[in-house]
Amino acid sequence: MAKRRKQYLLRIPQELYDIYETWAADEFRSVNAQIEATLVEAARRAGRYRRSPPATSAGGEEPAGESADQSAEASKKT
Repeated sequence: MAKRRKQYLLRIPQELYDIYETWAADEFRSVNAQIEATLVEAARRAGRYRRSPPATSAGGEEPAGESADQSAEASKKT
């Protein structure tokens, strides 16, 4: 069964939409998926999103792990 996702109406300037549309096409994603990926990455960098990234992408890339900053921060705490 698919995970339920919150639907949310987002109003953005056309220029910004065009940027995301081009970016999404470059990464073989929908505009919605590109916006979501950008929001997840921003929340992760801010330390507010702790869910693991998805498994290997369709392009065969490895999922992004902890950044060097996050690894260093974790080792300082232990």
